[in-house]
Amino acid sequence: MFKDLDPILHSQIRLAVISLLIGVKEAEFTFLKEKTRATAGNLSVQIQKLKEAGYIEVIKRFKDNYPQTLCKITTKGIQAFEEYVSVLQDYVGKKRQNKLG
Repeated sequence: MFKDLDPILHSQIRLAVISLLIGVKEAEFTFLKEKTRATAGNLSVQIQKLKEAGYIEVIKRFKDNYPQTLCKITTKGIQAFEEYVSVLQDYVGKKRQNKLG
């Protein structure tokens, strides 16, 4: 039987954000916007959903008199991502078994 995929991470932009943060641990909003090619509004909404799920921490501050938003992955976010990848690997493994069997 297949496990359910995490609905929070099963969104292209949210999965992209978490994937990026896994590698860098924290990133500026502008970096995430550039890498995901999302609009600022859409990215803000997706970041808020990740924050509400406890997968990321959002830090707002000023740098050289300009607002700066940093996103940082949490332990819960790392665990959720690892579980998501594991479930996907199960899907792929079962698909291969069905083709061979």
